[in-house]
Amino acid sequence: MSHNSFGHLFRVTTFGESHGPALGAIVDGCPPKIPLEAKDIQGFLDKRKPGQSRFTTQRREADEVKILSGVFADGDGRQVTTGTPIALVIENTDQRSKDYGEIADRYRPGHADYVYDAKYGVRDYRGGGRSSARETAARVAAGAVARKVIAGVTIRGALVQVGSHKIDRANFDWAEVERNSLFCPDARAAELWADYLDDVRKDGSSIGAVIEIVAEGVPAGWGAPVYGKLDADLAAAMMSINAVKGVEIGAGFGAAQLTGEENADEMRAGNDGLTFLSNNAGGVLGGISTGQPVVVRFAVKPTSSILTPRRTIDRFGNETDIVTKGRHDPCVGIRAVPVGEAMMACVLADHFLRHRGQVG
Repeated sequence: MSHNSFGHLFRVTTFGESHGPALGAIVDGCPPKIPLEAKDIQGFLDKRKPGQSRFTTQRREADEVKILSGVFADGDGRQVTTGTPIALVIENTDQRSKDYGEIADRYRPGHADYVYDAKYGVRDYRGGGRSSARETAARVAAGAVARKVIAGVTIRGALVQVGSHKIDRANFDWAEVERNSLFCPDARAAELWADYLDDVRKDGSSIGAVIEIVAEGVPAGWGAPVYGKLDADLAAAMMSINAVKGVEIGAGFGAAQLTGEENADEMRAGNDGLTFLSNNAGGVLGGISTGQPVVVRFAVKPTSSILTPRRTIDRFGNETDIVTKGRHDPCVGIRAVPVGEAMMACVLADHFLRHRGQVG
């Protein structure tokens, strides 16, 4: 009942806190004989790790992953999964807990401080403890394992909106995502966002963002109607990411503005089978994948760790003000891109195994 695990057949349990000695994940249900080494995971962790640009927290973490169990050398000398639980550990090496000493007894507005105290009667005030986005490093590591399970699926993510500033869809280029530190698919927007985020950072403030995750190569048939919907599990997975306050699949909330004629994804017979003429459904109909790209977007709120004084109370009930010092992301949406990719991978790996188990 501690709710630190997700997934059914591909099951992930994460552990650790922001300022503890380490964090990590236990991945259970991974099929055997899949090649897996630390380097297969490290590249994805490197995309998420802090301190890579002026637009993210300057906390310096190597985020080097260690595989403690669940792999063994096969007859060809390759390290492969054994079908047993895979233990992944990432050490914390750059904690500055003293930055949080002044807020030990005060609740940060917008953070989970008050509700943690209300639920557990104790909270780790050092960076938020378990509620910190630092926990997402473990998810990214688990997501790298999931990608190996669904090797035929390509998962990519991009930052498509910062504050009120959106990309120009006409300029969308996946290759551009790899060229800038903002994971932005629009070169012109990336330049404008850089100037905008510099102002936000210098003001000691923060801003929200929207991230888009696309999975291509998902065949028709993954998911189940009613209580095992693929889109429902994707929505839950994305909503579980720190600071996420909204999720949509395909046209999402925009579908409310469409007519039935506009929204219906018409079909035709193509050379390789059925062809859809649009993808407002985001690759999922009736909870089951259609074979089109699976498209998910989620909104991330601005981090509440800002230098502007905010009104609050302390744990004794006294009214006071608070300023959150330390090293924080002016836009947490940037590093949420690889996290969203990882959650997409974990959900799809789970649904692939569930589909295979039911229909062969």
